[in-house]
Amino acid sequence: MDRTYSIAAVSVVVATTLLVGALGLRISRTTSDFYVASRSVPPRLNAYAISGEYLSAASFLGVAGLVLAQGVDMLWFPIGYTAGFLVLLLFVAAPLRRSGAYTLPDFAEARTESRTVRRIASVFVVGIGWLYLLPQLRGAGLTLRLLTGAPQWSGGLLVAAVVTTAVAAGGMRSITFVQAFQYWLKLTALLVPVVFLLAAWRGDQAPQPSWEGPATFHRPTLVSVDTPRDIAIDRPVRVTARGTVDGTSHDRADLLLTEGTHHLAAGTSLTFPAGADVPRVATGDQSGPLPSSWARPVSQSREEHSLYATYGLIVATFLGTMGLPHVVVRFYTNPDGRAARRTTVVVLAALGAFYLLMPVYGALGRLYAPDLTLSGDTDAAVLLLPQRLIGGTAGDLLGALVAGGAFAAFLSTTSGLTLSVAGVLAQDVLPTLGVRHFRLATLLGIAVPVAALFALPDLPAAGAVGLAFAVSASSFCPLLVLGIWWHGLTPPGAAAGLLVGGGSALAAVVAAMAGPPLSGWPQVLCAWPAAWSVPLGFATMIVVSLATRHRVPRSTAAVMARLHLPETGGPRPSSP
Repeated sequence: MDRTYSIAAVSVVVATTLLVGALGLRISRTTSDFYVASRSVPPRLNAYAISGEYLSAASFLGVAGLVLAQGVDMLWFPIGYTAGFLVLLLFVAAPLRRSGAYTLPDFAEARTESRTVRRIASVFVVGIGWLYLLPQLRGAGLTLRLLTGAPQWSGGLLVAAVVTTAVAAGGMRSITFVQAFQYWLKLTALLVPVVFLLAAWRGDQAPQPSWEGPATFHRPTLVSVDTPRDIAIDRPVRVTARGTVDGTSHDRADLLLTEGTHHLAAGTSLTFPAGADVPRVATGDQSGPLPSSWARPVSQSREEHSLYATYGLIVATFLGTMGLPHVVVRFYTNPDGRAARRTTVVVLAALGAFYLLMPVYGALGRLYAPDLTLSGDTDAAVLLLPQRLIGGTAGDLLGALVAGGAFAAFLSTTSGLTLSVAGVLAQDVLPTLGVRHFRLATLLGIAVPVAALFALPDLPAAGAVGLAFAVSASSFCPLLVLGIWWHGLTPPGAAAGLLVGGGSALAAVVAAMAGPPLSGWPQVLCAWPAAWSVPLGFATMIVVSLATRHRVPRSTAAVMARLHLPETGGPRPSSP
């Protein structure tokens, strides 16, 4: 891939983001402008902005990588990501907008009349936001290194600097236009290349990928490993080797790899013939393709308890969307509850159009880039396919378009997360001094995950995506559903449900990621906690509320009426 085109594409995306952010400085003056764009964003514009920030690198790069590495079962990810907005539409969107809140902690306090519940909600909002920011910044570094050869740390710093400038300059009003533009850029960056990729595939006699057995090399393929790796061979295969294999050095030697496990030293290259099975990566007592980094650690033990793991994924993605702070905050920008519903319907259509392209890239990657399962770079399939199928200047130009879309994915999601975290920090941590402290909160909101990237370089940040969904589903889903639809919710019940549901999900996934090695049911229960932590959160909230029914806030009837009765006489005042 010609790096000049990629650098130009990334530069255009960065420049456009900064330009719109600078323009936002001229039109964003009040606190309401910065927090919720004065609640004046029309449904379609808001829907495209929500889609832009929601379609993160995990969607743009990770889903295709998952399909490449693990097959069509991984399509549960985009199904869950999209269906989460259907749940949001049915139960939350309109009442949440009618609440008049600016953030989830605002809603928690208004519903329960409790500063304690507000503080707990604030901690979870900031925690989920920072967890979600980590993979965006790290993924930006990996992508920029692949596209331009820049040091890995530079991508995260570049995204942090651009987002801080754009968010601090114009707040929600300017970021709305940035994210709407970036949705269309991401959709275009996938749709235009896929037309040419499919034409090239048809010109190659339309080969079909193998899903039942191991992937095969469609063409003679050179595979290089940067780190020592053990590979498992199921059928003997003759390769051309350069480097050290099983302790023996080779220099473009013809080598027969027999059935079994073989050790490759760092820097070793193997050229496999067309039709050969792609070797599996041997990891301890398991062997299989390296999963897309966005699936770690949840992919472990999936084969052993696949049904439970699938349900855990479904629950986390279906119910976790409604509690993601950067998604929920955008519904506060609609003029009224009806507009919030219309926004959600358009979001469903926009996400559906985007995710229809992911299986195509995954299938083409399994055909033309199966070697990425050996190197562990399956997330790079979307970026590399234009050069592998088309090549030449056309491949470079299409690859540059995809690169621009990928970087837009990092910028848009990071912008939304930083904005939501900054809003909570400005209201609940820093003294409330309006726009000035909102800008200070923006710096604080992005500085912590950036520092974590440097202080904890080995932190499995990609797994934080699944963790964020699981914690969100286990904490804010019970709070929102019961807070909107049940009169009996009490402050102690809300606090207990947040702590038990969200806390148990957090502890479980941290144990799976950073604790001692687990296997069997303990491992899969910790890696996919939503199937049990969400019911636990609901049960705790209900039981504690029933035990403290005398603590039901006096304003509950009035609050519930405001949540469910249609607005009359125009939208409510937008000032805090």
